[in-house]
Amino acid sequence: MNLSYWEIKTWLTNVDYTVVGSGIVGLSTALQLKKKQPNAKIVILEKGLFPQGASTKNAGFACFGSLSEILNDLKSHTESEVLELIDKRHKGLQLLRRTLGDDALSYQQQGGYELFLEKDESLFDACSQNMKKVNYLLKSIFRSDVFSNVSNHFNFSRIKNQYIHNQFEGQIDTGKMMQSLIMKAQELGVIILNNTKVESYLECSSKVSIQTPHFEFSTQKLIFTTNGFAKQLINEDVKPARAQVLITKPLNNLHIKGTFHLDCGYYYFRNIDNRILLGGGRNLDIKGETTTELDHTEKIQQSLESLLKHTILPDIEFEIDQRWSGIMGVGSQKKPIVKQLSNNVYCGVRMGGMGVAIGSLIGKEISDFF
Repeated sequence: MNLSYWEIKTWLTNVDYTVVGSGIVGLSTALQLKKKQPNAKIVILEKGLFPQGASTKNAGFACFGSLSEILNDLKSHTESEVLELIDKRHKGLQLLRRTLGDDALSYQQQGGYELFLEKDESLFDACSQNMKKVNYLLKSIFRSDVFSNVSNHFNFSRIKNQYIHNQFEGQIDTGKMMQSLIMKAQELGVIILNNTKVESYLECSSKVSIQTPHFEFSTQKLIFTTNGFAKQLINEDVKPARAQVLITKPLNNLHIKGTFHLDCGYYYFRNIDNRILLGGGRNLDIKGETTTELDHTEKIQQSLESLLKHTILPDIEFEIDQRWSGIMGVGSQKKPIVKQLSNNVYCGVRMGGMGVAIGSLIGKEISDFF
């Protein structure tokens, strides 16, 4: 690209921090850095027209984990590790709400519910038997019991007569959240360059040279917040995990209110604008969904439609309006990777499907390096 003197001088000269990825973590990192260093020149590079991974494509759950997910995590993590992770998710959500305000998020705390298919008798029993233990574990964070049993008052079909209620779970408008984060960052002078992919970088003693398809420039510090796409540029324990989603056309007199989890969190749905938004099914093809391709597959889309027809909206006519997918970042552990990679290069990746909850806090943790 043939850049002018003005373009180079204004946008690409004397850059203090370059953040790769304009999702929740990237924007939160820039906001926290501006809070500490108001005069710092910060450039965010985003390879997509919009944030490319999951930040503008998620279901808008303000959650920290269903009961079955927490019990599953306790099998591979210590109690203190699980508690620390949930605490970070809770603190991250509080920070997000303080940063933007509930109106900018369209935040609603209508509660969360975990449903169990009729065949999932053993899973339901395990959750019911361990509910008291988990509530006790989480008392230090929430000061009250989180989970309780409730009857099937939404009249879902082919599920157990009881499901598990989480009184602290909420929902947000994902688009409004991201638009508000972008506007807040730009108001503080953060430069966001979309459609700008980082092809490579080279670190020198006191700076990092960054190569894009359009130009090359130098920055004092380079920060990767690309989550599911991290492997393309850094060598850390994080791999992509695609999540497929669909949304119905508006429904008359929709009675379903809240956020809902099914099958250990592999399926999830909610109400939004008199519609049902439903995502999941990655467990049907874990290997195939370990991809950065923003596409959807017939097998998983059929499973989502079947769940809508037979369980969520039985005897209710509906039409699918849109389908899309997002890319999460997962790994062998649920704990995010926030670290200094070299003298001038840092990262905050592997949100484990909880970017909405934990992303703001990870941005703050990255800023604490400086």
